[in-house]
Amino acid sequence: MSGILAGKRILVTGVLTESSIAFQTAKIAQNEGAEVVLTGYGRLSLVERIAKRLPKPAPVIELDVTDQAQLDGLAGKLREHFGADASLDGVVHSIAFAPQGAFTFLEGSWEDVSTAVHVSAYSLKSLTMACLPLMERGGSVVGLTFDAQSAWPKYDWMGVAKAALESTSRYIARDLGARNVRCNLISAGPIKSIAAKSIPGFEELADVWNHRAPIGWDLADPEPAGRGVVGLLSDFFPKTTGEIVHVDGGVHMMGA
Repeated sequence: MSGILAGKRILVTGVLTESSIAFQTAKIAQNEGAEVVLTGYGRLSLVERIAKRLPKPAPVIELDVTDQAQLDGLAGKLREHFGADASLDGVVHSIAFAPQGAFTFLEGSWEDVSTAVHVSAYSLKSLTMACLPLMERGGSVVGLTFDAQSAWPKYDWMGVAKAALESTSRYIARDLGARNVRCNLISAGPIKSIAAKSIPGFEELADVWNHRAPIGWDLADPEPAGRGVVGLLSDFFPKTTGEIVHVDGGVHMMGA
């Protein structure tokens, strides 16, 4: 099969519904020639059903990125699908979670904040290191962020967690560059997904894009962000690492 990911093996986390950026990433990656494996946590049967809606049904591995035992076993499970001598070419980190208390900044408890940072930021390092044994030839790690340069309405400690994610990506890029492993992020605009529904006041946050995106932004269309992820997974950016690529309709460049 031809395509910019022809012959590559890609791990995609965070697929829950067809409206997610992760699902679109997996779909586009398959259409571009990649062999894809998904991970799921909690609602594994839901992920398995959604996986059957891809152009090619994809296997699903259970993975809780806060469980070190599952992380330690990830490479072995990937070998079961890709082959004992197989390598991994790309990893997509599409994982974020914060308890409801983290969406009230001044009242947010450390328990809630630490959970948000662990799941949403530290897990980028955890996931990358779990996959590293299969990336001896190098590869591309791509995560998803929401622009942490601003204090967005209602985003609160999740915004802080995203800032930590962005910093984590740069340090991974620094430390794994010698192994030819790139680490970059796509900063996407807001998408109406299951994750969005967990953010109190999401509509107020998303309304910024209705007025300020110079090229326009469709809250129901995750495909542009998915295309951005696939681009960074490909060999078209062989020397780009530690970067944040904005796929947000241009909102990030607009002044106050």
